[in-house]
Amino acid sequence: MEPLSPAVQDYLKAIYLLGETPEDDEPISVSRVAEALSVTAPSASNMLKRLEEMEYVSSRAPQAERRGAVELTGQGRVAALNVVRRHRLLETYLATRLGMSWDEVHREAEVLEHHISDTLAARMAEVLGHPERDPHGDPIPTPQGDVQPVPVARLSDLAAGQTGTVSRVNDRDSELLRYLAERGVVPDAQVEVVEVERFGGPISIKVGGGRLVSVPPEAARAVHIS
Repeated sequence: MEPLSPAVQDYLKAIYLLGETPEDDEPISVSRVAEALSVTAPSASNMLKRLEEMEYVSSRAPQAERRGAVELTGQGRVAALNVVRRHRLLETYLATRLGMSWDEVHREAEVLEHHISDTLAARMAEVLGHPERDPHGDPIPTPQGDVQPVPVARLSDLAAGQTGTVSRVNDRDSELLRYLAERGVVPDAQVEVVEVERFGGPISIKVGGGRLVSVPPEAARAVHIS
């Protein structure tokens, strides 16, 4: 089988990631895929049709058809997880071995993920001690395609008095990652919600049982809690 092009890999990964943390059971539509990849809806529609011809996605599954959505097929999921694994291993390697900050590694991994072999990915995993999560807390799929479920709850869902542990942080916005890191809102940090401002205002939290910080609602939605 010929290697998948970077564009095909990007689409499969995007579809997988959109389904990794469902938003109120929202379907994976053409418009959502286009937005995730910063392309036009017609471009996304054309590529999704091609992927369906290649049997990597399906719009004929009962749930997808009812909602006008697409779903990964079995082989599509395998291919997507392979890309996700390489991406998250690269992020971990860049952070732990090259000392890059967590707001830098996503951008670099986006480029490099298309150019490393499964053999190199396996070697990186071995050197890293087979990590289960990347620097942002995202689970790293195993070579067999096993992947830990991700928490659905977000910091923005918690009410005053509730506590939790930061499990993962969305990695697409470098500026947001820097903002959260400066406030100690990183994976494994313990947080307690002190106050939630009304009408969509900021959320005041204690980090690690001591430091009091204020987090805007948009930033709080990017923080997943277990």
